Amino acid sequence: MRLSTWMPYESARELLEDLLGVQVSKATARRVTLATGEAALAVCETQVERLKQEAPQAPVGAEKQVLSADGAMVHLVGGEWVEVKTLTLGEVSRNKRGEVCTLHLSYCSRLAEAERFAQAALVETHRRGLERAAEVCAVQDGAQWLQGLVDYHRADAVRILDFAHAAEYINDIGQAVQAAGGRLPARWFQGMLHRLKHQGPTRVLAHLVWLTARYPSPLMQEKLTYLQKREAHMQYPTYQEAGWPIGSGSVESANKLVVEVRLKGAGMRWCRHNVNPMLVLRNAVCNREWKQTWEASRAYRHTLRSQHRQAQSHQRLESALWFLVGWSVRVHRLPHLSDVATPTTTAQALQKHPTTRPGSGYSWRKPFLRRPPSSFVATAELCAK
Repeated sequence: MRLSTWMPYESARELLEDLLGVQVSKATARRVTLATGEAALAVCETQVERLKQEAPQAPVGAEKQVLSADGAMVHLVGGEWVEVKTLTLGEVSRNKRGEVCTLHLSYCSRLAEAERFAQAALVETHRRGLERAAEVCAVQDGAQWLQGLVDYHRADAVRILDFAHAAEYINDIGQAVQAAGGRLPARWFQGMLHRLKHQGPTRVLAHLVWLTARYPSPLMQEKLTYLQKREAHMQYPTYQEAGWPIGSGSVESANKLVVEVRLKGAGMRWCRHNVNPMLVLRNAVCNREWKQTWEASRAYRHTLRSQHRQAQSHQRLESALWFLVGWSVRVHRLPHLSDVATPTTTAQALQKHPTTRPGSGYSWRKPFLRRPPSSFVATAELCAK
């Protein structure tokens, strides 16, 4: 079943048969995998509600952490494309050469709206001790939903605009200038990035303002406005001096490793309700939490089966109880000829209320439980007819 989180169900089935000699059908591999994913997803949602209501203290994690988030597109049945959001958490440190690096990455991925995704990520941020970290930075692009995500988990985090994202906007402005007939030096783009990285955004933005004024166009103005609004998040010399990464390559890689490897194969189309169960299993594998996730999902399914059996037993007991109640009411309403029956009184009663044998057309297929006649006389008259 774990193989199905890395490859299509048919490929996993064939590999399982080749390696272990175990034969299962493609439908069985799919059913078991998705059932485990649904149980694991339910466990995560239960943990989210507990964290929101009880707000327990997080375990101690790394003192210096980084979070990044981004989205990847997945194709659904029917032709719709949807965005799967992924959050990446890691520890920030320096290697032997003094370079800033991010270690011990973990992930949380969901197909959900921004607010619900922020809540779903509580389980992973709590496990990593993000709220107790001494320093946190958020490296990502400038999408608005990402700012809300940071506000939800660590509003005091140092917010950094991904350097490659800023470089992309600068390059778009340069291409717009050349399209308008302007000439730029051969190494203009490289020089702008070097200045932005080592001197900050002030002179770079001033130069871009001058270019936009000289070669005005809606596209250039849009790109320039985007960078100007995020000037406070482009202080790259300060970030590097403080030991922070300035690129969001970790979450870009996570989009491929966690999401696209399994959910974006050639010709794949997913039902919407199957996406999150598979993502939960992908997170468990990539976070090296498979054993814990498997045990939790198995315990959850066992609990569901026990509850289902108890509900069925209760339903059968209730049906039997109502059966007995119905019969007790029926017996209670039957008339009595006499407290002490004697031959004389019995004969008189039979003369007064004669009985007849049902005819050949009488149907014996009557409802098993029905309201008895209101009186013995009415029953006798009915039989006589």
